[in-house]
Amino acid sequence: MDVWSSLMDGFATALTPMNFLYAVIGVILGTAVGVLPGLGPAMTVALLLPVTYALEPTSAFIMFAGIYYGGMYGGSTTSILLNTPGESSSVVTAIEGNKMAKAGRAAQALATAAIGSFVAGTIGTALLAVCAPIVVKFAVSLGAPSYFAIMVLALLAVTAVLGSSRLRGFASLGLGLAIGLVGMDSVTGQRRLTFGQPLLADGLDIVVVAVAIFAVGEALWVAAHLRRTPLHAIPVGQPWMGKSDWKRSWKPWLRGTAFGFPFGALPAGGAEIPTFLSYVTEKRLSKHPEEFGKGAIEGVAGPEAANNAAAAGTLTPMLALGLPTNATAAVMLAAFTSYGIQPGPQLFTSEGPLVWALIASLFIGNLLLLIINLPLAPMWAKLLQLPRPYLYAGILFFATLGAYSVNLQAFDLVILLVLGALGFMMRRFGLPVLPLILGVILGPRIEGQLRKTLQLSAGDPAGLFGEPIAVVIYVIIALILLWPFAYKLFRRNRPVAAPAGGAESGEAESGGASALATEADDTVHSNHTAVYSDHKERP
Repeated sequence: MDVWSSLMDGFATALTPMNFLYAVIGVILGTAVGVLPGLGPAMTVALLLPVTYALEPTSAFIMFAGIYYGGMYGGSTTSILLNTPGESSSVVTAIEGNKMAKAGRAAQALATAAIGSFVAGTIGTALLAVCAPIVVKFAVSLGAPSYFAIMVLALLAVTAVLGSSRLRGFASLGLGLAIGLVGMDSVTGQRRLTFGQPLLADGLDIVVVAVAIFAVGEALWVAAHLRRTPLHAIPVGQPWMGKSDWKRSWKPWLRGTAFGFPFGALPAGGAEIPTFLSYVTEKRLSKHPEEFGKGAIEGVAGPEAANNAAAAGTLTPMLALGLPTNATAAVMLAAFTSYGIQPGPQLFTSEGPLVWALIASLFIGNLLLLIINLPLAPMWAKLLQLPRPYLYAGILFFATLGAYSVNLQAFDLVILLVLGALGFMMRRFGLPVLPLILGVILGPRIEGQLRKTLQLSAGDPAGLFGEPIAVVIYVIIALILLWPFAYKLFRRNRPVAAPAGGAESGEAESGGASALATEADDTVHSNHTAVYSDHKERP
């Protein structure tokens, strides 16, 4: 009952005229920027983060929540109309959504994406309100060894599980940890990696780092592979769904939500896995499997719901434990720290009114997205026709303005360009961005927990295993690191020959689901390749 009374107080705060206005502005800004080609939710949030700096914290985070959910919704528009996902979690939406658009059903695809986002976001936010306090009660019982282990698990899980190359993931993580070390040691007062520059004594501002890596790096990458032909958006019309569309969409919305929220709350879950599982499930359960690959509405409804439910799921560990599970959550954590607020178990006690106003504003933002974006879909389609040179020139302008507004120091612009060049090189050599951002944010916190643990144990490394939860987490870390080697060893020692006449029957019995998964995976991979081949320059 305490949860619901706190939530009602949050609604009372979020629905004041000024805060409600900030929610509307945030939703419109987030959607307008997120709907542009190549801009995913993380980049949208990073780019618009400085916009909230002049506001009072509660109003700023209400506006920020609108920007977050607006950016999440905007990615589906580019996926459907242009086959250009803003991030990898929108690739699955593009498979069927763009086919529907080319078949003249862009309106229905956008409508099921918008309503699915609303349904999944509302259910996911309700689960966030219920689950976050439970996670907090568990978290307050943990000591420094367990927190250190959890943070190490978050870093290694994201680095080792996500991405195609562990080496590149750990290289990106090393860069992030190095950037996080810049500044003055909190215990000894010694300067680290400042190169004699006094302005680096306080470290690098995470907002400058995020804007540089996401916005500037992406803009430079696209500029280096710029095609001179403008984008041509598909006419949308007025988004609306017929009776058959509603009948085929409501179950995928619920199943997608069930897939998305748990994966979003996991340290290495993200939205890619649940959107893929949702697509495979809908193809398996559909009464119209022949439409998949040609524009099946279930293939848009399920993955888009999973994507937005995962977005709500990411806020649970971020608010309750201070652990971001994806790039967007990492940038949101930067917003908290910029206000001197530390997410974690004490957040619901120390900043209770702000947290519950933020959660309530997520419900409001979801409803506003549905009301605003259904009639505005044709306008967003026209916005997609902007020539890319103008688009990315504007991104660089706002990124520079935002970075300068953090400290009003010209030195930050130098840092912005240097880190922007680093972001460009990371894209050039295929290094994932998320491990770097997590390394910058979590690196100093991991160092603090490690020092606290060793101080409690008088320098004995055995203190790292001083709590049962820490031991369990280290076992999980070992499994994550050793699983690929064990799997390769198992495949190498597995007998190749099969009993006569048994291969076909075995394949028929056990290969149905795996064949379906392989087919969906091939579809996702080919679509992902087609999407990002647009960045290559024509001969």
